[in-house]
Amino acid sequence: MTSVIDSVTFLAWESAVNMNITIVCIGKLKEKYWRDAIAEYSKRLSSYCTLSICELKESRLASNPSAADEEAVKEAEGREILDHLKSSQYVVTLEVKGKRMTSEGLAARIAELTLDGTSDIAFVIGGSLGLSPEVSRRANLKLSFSDMTFPHQMMRVILLEQIYRSFKINRGEPYHK
Repeated sequence: MTSVIDSVTFLAWESAVNMNITIVCIGKLKEKYWRDAIAEYSKRLSSYCTLSICELKESRLASNPSAADEEAVKEAEGREILDHLKSSQYVVTLEVKGKRMTSEGLAARIAELTLDGTSDIAFVIGGSLGLSPEVSRRANLKLSFSDMTFPHQMMRVILLEQIYRSFKINRGEPYHK
């Protein structure tokens, strides 16, 4: 497979090591196998970017919550998320109704951002109820991986794998198809 970027822009892409990737997510990983997977992809990504993961506390939801209770939780988690985003960051939210992309499409978008001088990207994974409208409005890109619902822990691993794959694609390095 050919690289998403050509040899003329390769030197500019090489500076992507200065790229900062932040994952802002609701909830902590409890199971060791998820933490191990995150550690593995974090290690792999260290050759390509500076990665930070910001785990925010889940808001408590009453048993048998009303629609208003659920909205209150989304709003509280949304405020927490927004407090952890910088105004200079390019924000990508993971949303069911977001734009679908191939791995190559995500790689191309990351390459474009890099070449445009964007060096700070935040990916946001909301809580079990989704994202507040305010967080969704803050997004520069709303991204959907599928119409299916995945556990948030698994989604974090899938996201890191796709970011890693993007860097591999953009550098013209082999990756599994």
